[in-house]
Amino acid sequence: MGSSLRNPAVLLCALISTLVISRPTIVPGECPTAAALSLDSHCIEPLASTGIPEITVYEHTPHRSSALIVYVDSLQQMTRKAKATIAVLSTLIAYVSINSIIHVLRPAAFVWSAEDREERSWIASSRSWFDRKSCRWLSICGAAHLQTVHGEFGHRDLVGWVNAQDAEPEAWRSWWLSGASESKWDAEERARRQIPDYVFHYAPLVHLYSGEQFWPGDIAEHLHHTTPTLNYTPIQAQWDHPTLVDLDELNKWERGRHVFLTSNDDVKTRPPWLEGDKNIPQTDGNNKEESWADWDGRIDGDIPGDTEEDRAKWYDFQLQQEAAAVHESNDDEYFQAQQVLKEEIRKRYGGEKIYDDGAGGRSDAPAILVVMDKGNGIVDAFWFYFYSFNLGNTVVNVRFGNHVGDWEHCLVRFHNGKPKALFFSAHQGGEAYSYEAVEKLGQRPVIYSAEGSHAMYASTGVHEYILPWGLLHDVTDRGPLWDPLLNSQAYTYDFANEHLRASTFSPSAPTEWFHYRGHWGDKFYPLGDSRQYRFAGQYHFVNGPLGPKFKHLNRHKVCQGPDRAPCVIKNYIERGKRSQRWGSSGMGE
Repeated sequence: MGSSLRNPAVLLCALISTLVISRPTIVPGECPTAAALSLDSHCIEPLASTGIPEITVYEHTPHRSSALIVYVDSLQQMTRKAKATIAVLSTLIAYVSINSIIHVLRPAAFVWSAEDREERSWIASSRSWFDRKSCRWLSICGAAHLQTVHGEFGHRDLVGWVNAQDAEPEAWRSWWLSGASESKWDAEERARRQIPDYVFHYAPLVHLYSGEQFWPGDIAEHLHHTTPTLNYTPIQAQWDHPTLVDLDELNKWERGRHVFLTSNDDVKTRPPWLEGDKNIPQTDGNNKEESWADWDGRIDGDIPGDTEEDRAKWYDFQLQQEAAAVHESNDDEYFQAQQVLKEEIRKRYGGEKIYDDGAGGRSDAPAILVVMDKGNGIVDAFWFYFYSFNLGNTVVNVRFGNHVGDWEHCLVRFHNGKPKALFFSAHQGGEAYSYEAVEKLGQRPVIYSAEGSHAMYASTGVHEYILPWGLLHDVTDRGPLWDPLLNSQAYTYDFANEHLRASTFSPSAPTEWFHYRGHWGDKFYPLGDSRQYRFAGQYHFVNGPLGPKFKHLNRHKVCQGPDRAPCVIKNYIERGKRSQRWGSSGMGE
């Protein structure tokens, strides 16, 4: 029933022709013709004298043709899968090999943050051999701890926390009144503690995010709920709370460098002091919807009178040579400014009269004002805002960057009593704007605090940073309006002598806490902790931040970065642009 074909090439040509030509019938005893197969003659001429074992080709039928097609297709799919598998494995082997070589030759290349300096001990904290190896070779750490974001962070025991809060005395409130007595000040000392009125006239207002989970915090309450640790080892009992007047004594432990104010509570249980919901700004009005005026006080583009000669007098105080007298606003100017402010607020709240004394609401959490006279008419007013918890942002529905304790700040630079520029901190960096460019209520600048991270921006909306295509971003809106001026602790600071003074505005405010050199939150959790994971070098929980003293207060320019770095002061607000970042300063913001 079949013919003998001793050349395998003939069989291969016949199989290919079956798939791609017209699937002709192979007649027993005959070799397919070139016309039938459209193949070269060398493919169809049998070699009778080769001595190759005979291969029988049976008569072609439609059924056998279909089976052959399926078989060849399956073989091709298996080949493609095998190639893909080989490619993946080859890539993985190459990655692990290169990764290990670089780890040996240049270990510093993998140190992107303070946490990375403790890589070896951090990985060793995991009890899982598989976790340690996958972290070491693949940079996939704590995969078993990974949780995607669903709703709010953590789980709060409402009944349990309410009962605990009711039974807890608030002795920490008195700590803000424990400073030195002003009765010992002479006229010269009082002058050093005096803050110019214009600093308060131009005090920024802050729009918190409407859906915020972690509101402003009181640093005194924060201390009451934390225990100092040297890395992970407690150095005081939980009941022996550090206070605002003795916090700097912790610097005796390795100069405070490795001291952390560690939460007494599991942050995932959302204790009330961490959430700060009792510190939501409150106003006397009941209006929830704001009717905004057509003009919000911004001037985009060129600013009248803003010449290079004028800017040179305040842009970099180190380069300024000519002294100028500081202009003091009188009481009439202050009264007029307040009237303008209230009129602007009245418009924004639908034309109704405003009964409260300030633009926004009062928070029980005090803001911190640090004023520095840098000479030549230049005065820098730093407004610091503290939160007990920073909720990190998400990438593909996975959260990174949580930390206990969060310091944000805004700088207003004055020259001869007039506001010239502002700096808004955001993620170890930020943006600088001319005073005319930012939104204002009356004459007071308006800041927008981002959800969770509390990064500060000049406008509402989505603000991407670090990663492209908006994979990592902040969100701001016109949530509760916070007027920090209604509850703040104000200081003057002599940087050269490291002397912080309570101002005449809040004469009883303690100063010792300012000199604490350690971290205002937990040390980043070990890999063995079920709350911790790391992917692509990003941790779920990172170290708590350093305090205001270490935010480059003596900066020459408005920007927080190194003094030699350029500082771009924008005369307009760009929506959706990434903030400039400096990896060496602003730790933990």
